[in-house]
Amino acid sequence: MYIEQGYKGNIGLWKYWILPVCFIGFIVFNYISTINAPVSVDVMLQEMIDKLGSNIVLVILLAPLAVGLFVVWGWVKLVHEQSITSLTTSRNKVDWKRILFAFILWGGISSSMIGLDYFLNPENYVFNFNLIPFLILCIISIILIPLQTSFEEYMFRGYMMQGIGLMVKNRWAPLLITSVLFGLMHLGNPEVGKLGMGIMVYYIGTGFFLGIITLMDEGLELALGFHAANNLFTALLVTADWTAFQTHSVLKDVSDPVLGFDVLFPVFVVFPVLIFIFAKKYHWKDWKEKLFGGIVTSEQK
Repeated sequence: MYIEQGYKGNIGLWKYWILPVCFIGFIVFNYISTINAPVSVDVMLQEMIDKLGSNIVLVILLAPLAVGLFVVWGWVKLVHEQSITSLTTSRNKVDWKRILFAFILWGGISSSMIGLDYFLNPENYVFNFNLIPFLILCIISIILIPLQTSFEEYMFRGYMMQGIGLMVKNRWAPLLITSVLFGLMHLGNPEVGKLGMGIMVYYIGTGFFLGIITLMDEGLELALGFHAANNLFTALLVTADWTAFQTHSVLKDVSDPVLGFDVLFPVFVVFPVLIFIFAKKYHWKDWKEKLFGGIVTSEQK
């Protein structure tokens, strides 16, 4: 069982508080700074891009989170004396085929959705392709985005999921808490300023989706593949002046940002379909137990 993998180390439940509290504190500080800033986030981003260029700004945005992945790994390895494998999965070794399958599946679906929207609403896009900046973007994205998304997965669906689960001795609480915190992490994004708090349905819904597939599959592999594909293909294919990732992508969305069906569609239609596909492929069973059941104590193991 995935959450019980946390027992494979020097537990010390107090240790599970330090990294999350520090990270959440950083998120709160960033959000307070954002709402009290004299200019909006998108204006600040645009000023940085005008001075430094979008590729450099992308590195500045991604690098701290990429470094954060190694901080989490180091803390788990050195302080908890737990292997990275047991933080990643309940299997004997990390299943790279699962990561690749989720990456290809969501990469193909998300790219197709962008292509379909471009075909149906060409007036909403301009061709933004510029070979040299795009190639630099590819290098930056391929190196840093998987590290950034893996940090978020290891922090929320890995470290916090296991830690909270061991503390409260059930599965639904870590699923709920990590999903909500994952959504709240995005409060400082410029999308929230443009679209309003309703966009949190998407962010928190994505957190629940990633948490569900992690618990049902007893490992992070599917979440790691999905999250990397989601951010990587978005960064390379489409950008907008009001998003967190403003890149030298192939297309630029020039439509007026509106909170609508496109926010609800992934959460209530696409994600359930993906869960169904994963469930069929990997023969998931015991849904009630894996999502709402209790945690085996260290004495029972």
